Amino acid sequence: MREQQEVIFKTLFREACAKCLGQTPHAPLTETDARLLSTSIHEQTGLTIGVKSIRNYSLYILGSKERRKENPSAATLDTLARYVLGAPYTDEVQRKNHESHHPYWFRYKSRFTGRSAADPETALPRPTPQKRRHLEIRWVAGIIMLLILIVAIWALRPWLTPEPGRAITDHFTFIQMDSLNDRGWVLAKQDTTWWSQRATRSGHLALYTLPGDNWSTGNSVAGITNLLYRPIPTGCFTTEIHLTEFFPAHNWQQVGILLAEDETFTGKVLRLSLSYNNFFGGYDKPAEIILQAMSSSGSGALSKPEEIAHVTLFTLEPGKEAIVEHNLARTALKIERHDNHYRFLFAIGSMESFAFKEATHGDFTINPRYMGLFAIQGVAPPVPPVPAYIDSFYFAGIPCDNP
Repeated sequence: MREQQEVIFKTLFREACAKCLGQTPHAPLTETDARLLSTSIHEQTGLTIGVKSIRNYSLYILGSKERRKENPSAATLDTLARYVLGAPYTDEVQRKNHESHHPYWFRYKSRFTGRSAADPETALPRPTPQKRRHLEIRWVAGIIMLLILIVAIWALRPWLTPEPGRAITDHFTFIQMDSLNDRGWVLAKQDTTWWSQRATRSGHLALYTLPGDNWSTGNSVAGITNLLYRPIPTGCFTTEIHLTEFFPAHNWQQVGILLAEDETFTGKVLRLSLSYNNFFGGYDKPAEIILQAMSSSGSGALSKPEEIAHVTLFTLEPGKEAIVEHNLARTALKIERHDNHYRFLFAIGSMESFAFKEATHGDFTINPRYMGLFAIQGVAPPVPPVPAYIDSFYFAGIPCDNP
């Protein structure tokens, strides 16, 4: 591929990604995003570019500079150009019979080469009035059916029961607000200053340990700043988050998962978090990094939460902070639901490969409809917030059998 044509191909690929994903990516596409782009191309053009090919193109264009060069065929370039330019729907047979000269690729390339789009090589076929009318009807009917499908799925989402194997994975490659909304996330109690810093680490969602809690006290009102949550289906499931280098430094700074029956997160709630503890009722002890699980049976000032697990992971002895920080490089929190039985698990260590361990389990009469990701300081004197870098989120329906 000549140098100029290679530059045009890279620009074309980025435009195709932006059209599908809502923004130009700055890192290689995940397999999920590559599959989404492949499906979108096929639905709009009638032509196919494989998921593996799209993934390889993204690795070459958006990844390491040492990656071997990709040399897509003229047919592939024409398919990408058709997608970007909004070409009429076709298939491989019709393209081979009527447009084997790949006019849309040359039309797109003419933007950069200065060649007239009226040249025979770049001229696009003009559909007859009858064909145009037929295409318009197909487009209108398709749009109406798509809107009906979207409305139906959205209306049924809260009542859908997760089927075994049905999974949602988010690597937070794209964390623009519209992209998060499109993937089902909702932001509550936004603090613009700190929310604007959510992209400080590539490939992660950064939340910050700001003052607040989901339970009220006599001197505070319940509420978590920059709580990112999503509706979840009822039924049995497993959900987990993976963290990178979360190292709290002051009392009650923590990050974790919330399960709640309503989107205020102040009623029946289960919570699992990684936290800092330096409260010992007046006794002089080293601070701790703990794994804590909490439950609440209702809302209101008279309802206090119950601590159902308090696992000391590390003791911050003087001079040992660097060792603890090294062992907090990769952390994961996990909650499993089997009917009313819940398991709370964690994995912690310097590498991603460390296995989950169970912290506790128990039966709770809660039917969660919402799942939230949070970072808080709790109700304590304000201190400088620390970032909690969330690397990924996972949710999947599982069989409702006994664990």
